[in-house]
Amino acid sequence: MTESFRRSGEYEDEDPRGSSSQQYGYYSAPVHPEWPPPPPYEPAATAPLPEPEPEGKRTRGSVALLAAVAIVAAAVGGATAYGFQELTGKSGVTATGTGTAVVPAGKKGDVAAIAAAVSPSVVEVNATLAGGSSTGSGVVIASDGEIVTNNHVIAGAQSVKVRTSDGHGYTADVVGTDSSKDLALIKLRGASGLKAASLGDSSGVQVGDSVVAIGSPEGLTGTVTSGIVSALDRDVTVPTDEGQAQGQGGDGSWPFQFGGRQFNGDTGSSTTTYKAIQTDASLNPGNSGGALIDAAGNVIGINSAMYSSSQQASSSSDAGSIGLGFAIPVNTVKSDLAKLRSGGRN
Repeated sequence: MTESFRRSGEYEDEDPRGSSSQQYGYYSAPVHPEWPPPPPYEPAATAPLPEPEPEGKRTRGSVALLAAVAIVAAAVGGATAYGFQELTGKSGVTATGTGTAVVPAGKKGDVAAIAAAVSPSVVEVNATLAGGSSTGSGVVIASDGEIVTNNHVIAGAQSVKVRTSDGHGYTADVVGTDSSKDLALIKLRGASGLKAASLGDSSGVQVGDSVVAIGSPEGLTGTVTSGIVSALDRDVTVPTDEGQAQGQGGDGSWPFQFGGRQFNGDTGSSTTTYKAIQTDASLNPGNSGGALIDAAGNVIGINSAMYSSSQQASSSSDAGSIGLGFAIPVNTVKSDLAKLRSGGRN
C-alpha cells in the first residue's frame, strides 16, 4: 500500500498543531535548508535494548538447541531405519542394496584389496549326506548368519556345518531351497556380528569385466582366483534330483550341461536350466556356492558350475585350468530371497 507523507512547514501558512509552533520551541533555532525539518511532535519513547546474555548462558542455550535438533534427527533416522527393517524383514542386511564401493576408490580392481574386503563374507559349507558328504561354499548376506549357497551343495543333507574365514565353526539349518535356480538359504545357529557381503547389480556386468572368485575348492577355505567375464546369459542345465546332484562326477564335481554337451558326469532326467555368467576365473569342486565379485568388491554372482578335467586328463590338452565356470547372477539371487526366507522348498 502506498502512503503519502507531508512534512511540517511544507505549507507556510498552516500550523499543523493549530497554534504557534514557536511556543513549543521547534523553530527557535536557525533554519538551514540542508537540514531536514524536525518532527511536529515529540519522538515516541523506545524500549531499551535487552542486555546481552552472559556468555555461559548463551552457550548453554546453544547446546540445548543443538541437543534438541540431534534428538529430532535421531528420532527421524530411527524411524526410517525401523521402516526399512520392516520392509526387508531383516536387520543388518546389506545384501538388498544396489551395491557400493566396498574397496577404496584407489584400490578398485586390486585383487588383494578385494580379497581382504570380501573374504570374511565367504564361508565353507560341509553337508553330511546319507551316502557320504558334500563340500561347497556360501556367502554371508546378514550379520546374524544368513548364508546363500547352491541347492546342490546341501541337497539331501542330514546335517550342515559351516566354517567361517576366521576358523569359527557353526551348525546351520536349511531355511529354504529353490532347485529350479539351484539356490538355497541356510542360517547359522548362535551367530552374530558376521560381515555381510554387498550384493551388487548383475544387470550392469559386461563381457571383459575383471572378476574375483572366492571359495573353498577341495576344502581349501578362502581360496582366491581372478579372471574376467567371458560371456553372459549362458544356458546352463543342472540336475534337480538330490541323488543326481551329489557328486555324480565321481570326484566331488557337479554335473551340468552346456552347449549340448554334458560335463562332470550325467545330469540325469530331472534338470533345470538358468541363465548364467560365464567366467574364466579358476573354479574347482568346492567353489560351488561361493562368490563371484566385481572390481568394486560387490558380489555379482554365486559360482555354481565348473568344468573339471581330472577324469579326462589323458593328454596335455586336457591338463590345467580349463577356464570354463558359471555363476548364477546376483539379481536372480536377490529376487529369490523372499521365497527362500519364507521356507520354500522345491
